[in-house]
Amino acid sequence: MAVYCNQCGTVLPHSARFCSKCGGGVPASVYGMPTKRLVRPLMGRQIAGVCIGLSQTYGWDVAVVRILTVLGTLFSGGMIAVAYLACWIGIPEEPIGAPGAYPPNV
Repeated sequence: MAVYCNQCGTVLPHSARFCSKCGGGVPASVYGMPTKRLVRPLMGRQIAGVCIGLSQTYGWDVAVVRILTVLGTLFSGGMIAVAYLACWIGIPEEPIGAPGAYPPNV
């Protein structure tokens, strides 16, 4: 699969993040960055939705993220718990869409 610049159409190597001709950016999904927005979803959360939000954004298994969070909290002297609280405050909640609203929230 070839990678093309969105602005000028130049063929680019797969490792390119910017076009060598016009300087235009390459879509993030091409070079492995997540394209989904990091939010705390309303469905499937256990405490605050931080673990499921991270797992959905980066494509990880939510059970593994939750287990690592608990083990990290126990063995880090509470530093992971502080990071979890910071994520709880810093990561926005998933917006509530009105039924039948267009365009749907992504």
